[in-house]
This record gives sequence, C-alpha cells and structure tokens, in this order.
Amino acid sequence: MCCSLQGKFIKLNFDVTGFLVGANIDTYLLEKSRCIRQANTERAFHIFYYMVAGAKDKMREELLLEDFSSYRFLIAGHVEIPGQEDDELFDETLEAMEIMGFTEEERLGMLKVVSTVLQLGNIKFEKERNSEQATMPDNTAAQKVCHLQGINVTDFTRAILTPRIKVGREVVQKAQTKQQADFAVEALAKAMYERLFRWILARVNKTLDKSKRQSSSFLGILDIAGFEIFEDNSFEQLCINYTNERLQQLFNHTMFILEQEEYKREGIEWNFIDFGLDLQPCIELIERPNNPPGILALLDEECWFPKATDQSFVDKLLNTHTGHVKFSKPKQHKDKLMFTVLHYAGKVDYNAASWLTKNMDPLNDNVTALLNNSSSTFIQDLWKDVDRVVGLDTITKMSESSAPSSTKSKKGMFRTVGQLYKESLGKLMTTLHNTQPNFVRCIIPNHEKRAGKMDAHLVLEQLRCNGVLEGIRICRQGFPNRIVFQEFRQRYEILAANAIPKGFMDGKQACGLMVKHLDLDPNLYRIGQSKMFFRTGVLAQLEEERDLKLTVVIIAFQAQARGFLSRKAFSKRQQQLTAMKVIQRNCACYLKLRNWQWWRLFTKVKPLLQVTRQEEEMGQKEEELKAVKEVAAKAEAELKEISQKHSQLIEERTQLELKLQAETEMYAEAEEMRVRLEAKKQELEEVLHEMEARLEEEEDRSISLQQEKKDMEQQLQMLEAHLIEEEDARQKLQLEKSAVEGKVKKMEEDLMLMDDQNNKLQKERKLLEERLADMTSNLAEEEEKSKNLTKLKTKHESMISELEVRFKKEEKARQDVEKAKKKVDAELNELQEQYADLQAQLAELRAQLAAKEEELQATQARLEEESIQRGAAVKRVRELEVLLSELQEDLEAEKAARGKVEAARRDLGEELNALRTELEDSLDTTAAQQELRAKREQEVFMLKKAIEEEGRNHEAQIQDLRQKHSQAVEELTEQLEQAKRVRVNLEKAKQALEKESADLSAELRSVANAKQDVEHKKKKVEAQLNDINSRFSESERQRNELGERVSKMTMELDNVAGILNEVEGKNIKLGKDVSSLSSQLQDAQVKVPPWF
Repeated sequence: MCCSLQGKFIKLNFDVTGFLVGANIDTYLLEKSRCIRQANTERAFHIFYYMVAGAKDKMREELLLEDFSSYRFLIAGHVEIPGQEDDELFDETLEAMEIMGFTEEERLGMLKVVSTVLQLGNIKFEKERNSEQATMPDNTAAQKVCHLQGINVTDFTRAILTPRIKVGREVVQKAQTKQQADFAVEALAKAMYERLFRWILARVNKTLDKSKRQSSSFLGILDIAGFEIFEDNSFEQLCINYTNERLQQLFNHTMFILEQEEYKREGIEWNFIDFGLDLQPCIELIERPNNPPGILALLDEECWFPKATDQSFVDKLLNTHTGHVKFSKPKQHKDKLMFTVLHYAGKVDYNAASWLTKNMDPLNDNVTALLNNSSSTFIQDLWKDVDRVVGLDTITKMSESSAPSSTKSKKGMFRTVGQLYKESLGKLMTTLHNTQPNFVRCIIPNHEKRAGKMDAHLVLEQLRCNGVLEGIRICRQGFPNRIVFQEFRQRYEILAANAIPKGFMDGKQACGLMVKHLDLDPNLYRIGQSKMFFRTGVLAQLEEERDLKLTVVIIAFQAQARGFLSRKAFSKRQQQLTAMKVIQRNCACYLKLRNWQWWRLFTKVKPLLQVTRQEEEMGQKEEELKAVKEVAAKAEAELKEISQKHSQLIEERTQLELKLQAETEMYAEAEEMRVRLEAKKQELEEVLHEMEARLEEEEDRSISLQQEKKDMEQQLQMLEAHLIEEEDARQKLQLEKSAVEGKVKKMEEDLMLMDDQNNKLQKERKLLEERLADMTSNLAEEEEKSKNLTKLKTKHESMISELEVRFKKEEKARQDVEKAKKKVDAELNELQEQYADLQAQLAELRAQLAAKEEELQATQARLEEESIQRGAAVKRVRELEVLLSELQEDLEAEKAARGKVEAARRDLGEELNALRTELEDSLDTTAAQQELRAKREQEVFMLKKAIEEEGRNHEAQIQDLRQKHSQAVEELTEQLEQAKRVRVNLEKAKQALEKESADLSAELRSVANAKQDVEHKKKKVEAQLNDINSRFSESERQRNELGERVSKMTMELDNVAGILNEVEGKNIKLGKDVSSLSSQLQDAQVKVPPWF
C-alpha cells in the first residue's frame, strides 16, 4: 500500500549488543474513503482486486464473490497495473499471511470482511412515493452481507431503515431518508475496513515483536504522504498538510538551526544565516488549543455545540482568525464554506463541507450492536469496543437540541478524529526529536506519469518550497562533511606517514600536522573541538588519494612477494641441477668400474672383513647405548619439567579464559552503563537548565516583592490618613447617635401604641373568622336562606378586607420603624468596630512590613548562594563531560586491546594443542611414561575441578555486582523522577503564588478606595500574605532538597566512573598476564628437544 493511502512508521528494535530483537509498525490517517469511491483511472485498495481475480471456486462460493462490474464501490471496474498479475499476487498474499502466523479461520474471516465491504456497496435504497422514508426493494445484497457477518437480515434491515434512537428517556424508532440510509451504509463500509486494517496491523506487530529481550535503540523509517493541493481539498488534506508542516519544521530545525549551532559549539567562525523558514504561525493556526483556538479546536467545539453546521464552523473560523497572516477568505470562490490557509508550499483553498461529520465519524449504533453479537467470533473481536462509537442518537441530539447537553451520559466523552490524529502526530514528533533524522525528498518529475520526461519548472518549485535549495546553500557555504579526530588520523595517516612524530600526541594536534603536510587550502577545512570539518568534495578527494596510495603500497608488496617466490624457485632449480650433475657423474663412474676384475673382487671380499670388527662394533654400540640412556634420562627429567609447566599453562589459560569472559561481560555492562550515564547526563543538564530558569524566576520574584513592599508602604500611609478621617467621622457619628436615640425612643412609644391596636385588630379578625366558619357550615344546611346569607357574607368579607388592609398598613409601618432602628444600631456598632480594627490593622501592617524586609534580605542572600551553586554545578557538568569523553577513548583502546588479547589467546591455544600432541606422542614410548601420563591426567582433572569451583564463585560475585549496580540505577531513576515531580509542584506553586500576588495587589488598592470594605479586605490581605509566606518557604525548602538530590546524583556518577576505572585496570592487568604467559610458553617450546 503506497504512502498516499496511509502513513506508516516502521521501527526495527535493537538491544544493547546490537542484535535485532523485534519490529513494529504505526499508521497515520488511513484514507478509508478510497474503499467506497475513487477517481475514474485509480484503483481502490489492492486486496479487492487480488481477491476477486485470484480466489478459487470453493473460496468464491464461501465469500459470495462476483465479477468486477457487479460491485458499485469499484467505480472503474478492473483497473489493471502493467506487469502485475492480481491472481498471483493473491496467492502471495495468502502465503504471507500463513508465514506471519494467521490461522485458517482468521484468514477466512478477514476475506469475508473484505467481501462484505464490496457487498455493502450493492445495497440500493429508494424513496417512497408519499414520504421521504427510504425503502429497500431488493434485499439480496443485504442477505449476502448478513450471511458473511453472521447476523440476522431482518434485524439488519430494520437497523438501517428504522433504527431505534434514544430521545430523552424514551427509545423510539425513527425512519431514515434515502440520503441517511446511503450515508449509514457507506460509513459502515469504511469503518469495517478500517477496523480490519488496524486488527491486521496489531496482529503483525504481535508476531514481529515476540522477543523477550528489551530494546535499547531502534532504526525507524517514516513513509508519509507529501503536501497535497487538489481542486477540492477537504478535512483529509488539512490533516496531511498539517503533518507536512510539522515535518518541514523538523527539517528546517535540523538542517538550518542545529547545523549552525554545531558550528558554534565546535568553535568554528560562522555568521548565523536566517533563512526565514519559520512555520510556527501556520502550525499554531491549525493546532492551537485556545487564545485564540485553532482550526482543529474550533472544529471540536462546533462538534459539541447544539445545532452546529459546517457554515457556523466557517463563520466562527472567519471571526476568530480574520487578521491572521496565514488565514484568509478566498475571493474567487462564491461558496461560503471555503477558506484559505497559506502553507509553506503555497495557498490551499479548503472546502469545509461535511467536516463536522468527518470529525465525529458517526456510525449506526444499531448495526454495530448487531455486529458485536455476531455468531462469528472474529466479527465480535472486531466490534468489541462499540461503546466508544458515536451513534445516531448523538447526531440527533446535536441537530435538534436547543441548548448544550451531555450527549454521552453513560459511555463518556468520545474522542474526535482531529483529537486522535493530533495526539498521534505529537507522539511521532517527540520520537523524531529524540533521534538523529535523515531526510529523503521524493520529487515528482511530471504530472503525466511518463518515464524520462522532466518538467524543470515543476521540479524547481518543489525544491524551493521544500527547503532543499536552502539546504544546498548552507552545504556549499558550510562544512557538511565532518569526521572525529581519531577516525581521521587512523584513516588518512597513510597520506602523511612522516608528519606525526612517534609517541603520544593529542588528536587535534595530530590532525593539524596532517592537514599541513597534505597542503590543504585553509578555506577548505576547519578544526573544531572534537571533529574535523570539510567542505563538499574534500573528503572524496582525500579518499581518492588514499586509494592511490594503497594501490602503490599493494603493488610494491606484490612485487616483493613475486620476487621472493621467483628467487626461491630459481634456487630450487639450481639445487636440482647440481644434484643431477652429481648423479650423472656417479653413474658414469659406476659404468666404468662394474666390469673391472679388481672391483668385483673388492665387492665380494669386503663383506667378509666385517666379522673381525664385530667386537669393536659391540663396544661402540654399548657406548652409544650408555649415551642414549643418559640422553633419555635427561630427556625424561626435562619432559617431567615441561609437563608440569604444561599443566600450569593449561590452568593459567583456563583462568585467563574465565577472566576474559568475565571482563567481556563487565565490558558489556560498562558499555550499557555508559549509555545510561549519557542519559543521566542529559537529564542532569535538563535539571540544570530548569534550576537556571527557576533562579531567573526567583530574581524576578524578588524584584516584584520589592515593588510590593513599596506599594504596601504607600498603602500604609494612605491607611494612616484614612484612619484620621475615620476618627473625625466617628465623632460626628457620635453626635448623630444621640439625636437618633431620641428619635428611636419616640418611635418605640409609637410602636407600642401600634402593637396594642394590632392586637385588638387580630382579636377582631379571629372572631370574624369564627363567625365566617359558622356561617359557612350553616350555608350547607340551609340552602333556602342562601341569598340572604350570601349578601351577609359579602358584606362581612368586605369588612374583613378593609380590616386586613388596615392591618397590613400598620404592620408595614411597624416593620419600617424596626428596620430603621436596627440600621442605626448596626451602623454605630460597625463604626466602633472599624475604629478598633483599623488601629490593630495599623500595628499588624507595620509588623508585617518589618517581616517582609527581613524575608527580602534572606531571599537576596539565598539568590546569591544559588548563583554560586549554579556556577559550581555548571563546572561539575563540564568536568563530567570531559570525564565521559576520556572514558569513551579508554573504552575504544580497551576494545583494541581485547582484540589483540583474543588473537594472542587463539595463537596460544594452537601452540598448546601442538605441544599437547607432541607430549602425547612422547608419552606413548614406555610403560613408565604411560603411568606418569595417567597421574598427570588425574592431576589435570583435579585442577579443572578446582578451576570450575573458582569460576562458579567468580560468577556469584559478578551476579552480586550486577544486582548492586541495578539497585543503584533504580535508586538514581527514582530520585530523578522525584526531582521531576518536585519541579512540577514548584511550577504549580509558582503560578498559584503569582496569581495570589496579583489578587493581593488588587485588593490592597480597593482598600485605599472604599472605606466600607477596609476591614474585610484587610483580613483577606493578611490571610493571603501568610499563605504566600508559607508557600514561599515551602518552595525554598523543596528547592534546597532538589539541590541536595542533584549533588547526590553527581556523587553517584563519580562512583560509577570509579567502577569503570577499576574495570579498565583489570583489563590492563589481564593483558599483561597474557603477555607473560605467552613468553613462558615460548621459553617452554625452546626447551623441548627437537626429537619430541
């Protein structure tokens, strides 16, 4: 499947030793609409054509397959691809499924789902004559769909045409129109294919990632669609273009910013170039959550708003972003649903039709419930999460409600397509930022898809908008080729063999001498702090010169070898010629002597002369026998000594092998520890940056506290002036109080009179009510007198109403008098309390001012201490970086030494095997030697047993060291996590303190302006100041704890570095032991007699 239909991110995972341990695939924005509609010359997903063309007769019957022309979703029929056979590719697909571990049932279930998607397109609906309701005249396709999915056809038809929808607390059946039914079937087809695709992806990832080993690194390949500008651009194009904006921003950051920052970091003279490729405004226009909300946020908001439409979404978009530099309203289009976004590749006109529906991705929940209860376990597994499906009742509520309401009371809030895509893209970008990316640009040569044709204007436009031309500019102006000092010296020292003196020399100095000897133009290279930087083509030229030099050296070596072989062959031929002449001369002498009589007599008499010499020969033989016995005894003693040395060498070799194995494991652990140390170093650097940021915040906060101190002093002066005014007002109120008390006494007397009158009226009212009750009861009994009694009742009711009106007036007058009295008393009491409180407030504010001055001085002292600590931390980090670089160089040297030790060990093993073979041949000569060999074998067995026991003890010690190391690493990890949590809490506390400080300032100003609120706001200011002081002290305490944890982690880092030094010392000691054993073995070989 090409990347235009879906984006994918493939990760190959590796462990710490570099072995492949698994893989997994992530996908982004599957173009599922391709399965229901395509362009006239395009294909849908390939599996449709593979299955219809390649399925055998039995499978076609099971899947209910038809010809290509029978499927409505395959608009162009069978679109063939030149050079591909769909039936053969179908067989390969089934074989690939079998290789990946799919069972026969799963393969059949997958193909049934694919066939179902095609059959859904054949379901046709018609409109009734007298209504808008949809009908299904022919349910043949529906029967096939239900047969393949294992559901009831009647329930399926009812769920499509008259689904059950929850309206309020009632569940009703709502008839669907033809358009609604077509939409439901197409949405079901797209959702079915998407769920199948994601299930296959999860199944493949499970198969590819079965290893139990933990991965420490990965190699990733991101293949995603490029920028899209069509005639009609919809929601899918916005998501794809948004992704390309983020990826282009990463490309610009990597190519232009990081590249120039590395020049600055390496100390290379470079003028920073601003290419003007900032894409953040366009990205914020799309993804910003608020202030103001971006396109995706507004779309999500409209999805939840009642009676929202695509037009309301566009109107809100225009009102929110009218003045944005990357947003505009197209002038040429008359469609009101159009808006324009200025991307880095150009302007794109988007059509917002059906965006709300696409963002919510609704389905017919009646049909999904049927699929969840299917008779097929495979279909049930595909639809097991139907609770998260946006159903028809949600869409109905949104379109019919007049006020916002919860559309998911039981199932919870669903996630929109825009939200899910934004989150997945955010995770992808986080992963890419933590890696070292390389970019591959795909350029379209022409729009006709013709080979060999190049549209120069089209290609140049793509290069310009993708930032490739700017990348070429910075590569030509800068130094794109770089190589570390050690590698440059190792690779190109052959070109400057006599430039570097013998002995140790720093890599930077050595590289400087080399480039001077090579006579390179100073403009073509720069020497950094750790690397050599070259312009384009310089390294290629050096490689060519190196190849020429190697060619000369190899040719000279070959000439020397051929000369040596020729001289050796010539010497052999000379020796053969001399031997031939000697043989010829002897043969000629023999031919002359064989017929001479005296020679014949000599040859016959000579054997008889040996009899007289037997005694002499016996004496000689005895002397020779004695000499041989002495030599044998001496050889036996030497053999015994060599055997002892041989056993010692075997024991030492075994020990060396065990030590070498242990050191290899320790080296792997050290390598892993180095990786973790690098990660911890990065985390410590982040903590350092955070501490610096917090220090700056504390300095700003100190400045703000000083400003607050000045404001509080001004407020205190204002309060003192206000207190004087309040004292004058209190005296005036005291005079008014005496006058008001006289009025109150008079009002109390009038009130007593009114109370008496009120009591009388109430008694009269009670009597009248009793009489009215009697009259009412008599009225039921005496119907004949009803007219008279009715008149009498009306008269009495009028009297009662008049009395009630009089009573209400008297009651209201009494209440007014009581309110006036209470108001006067309350005002008097409040004024007295305000006077006392203001005096106390003045004393407390003076004490708080003194305390704030002391806290300000303490804060300034702490800030100075923190600046000193920050300088020490920066110095410590630099020292750790130097130490880490030295450790890396030592590790590289250790790798080379280990290689030499391995080669020496192999040579030693071969020599020991040869020596063992010679010793076994010599031990087979006599019986005594055989017994001695048996004893020695027994001794060797005992030694092996002792060595194995020592090896087990050594392994136990190594296991303890590993456990201690893992515990230390876990403690460090936990401490780092605690530090992160403390940092988050401090940031939250800081924000709360800033907010409370702003509130405090506003309340203090209101105290100066309004006299009535002085007491209330004063208490509030005191409480908030106490809270601020407590939180400030808490933040200071947490910051001190964080500093202690950073120092503790630094000490632990030093301990780990010490462990690494010990490991390196052991490796050096082992190398020395191997060299000493090699010399001992050579001495033993020299002492062995040649006849052994």
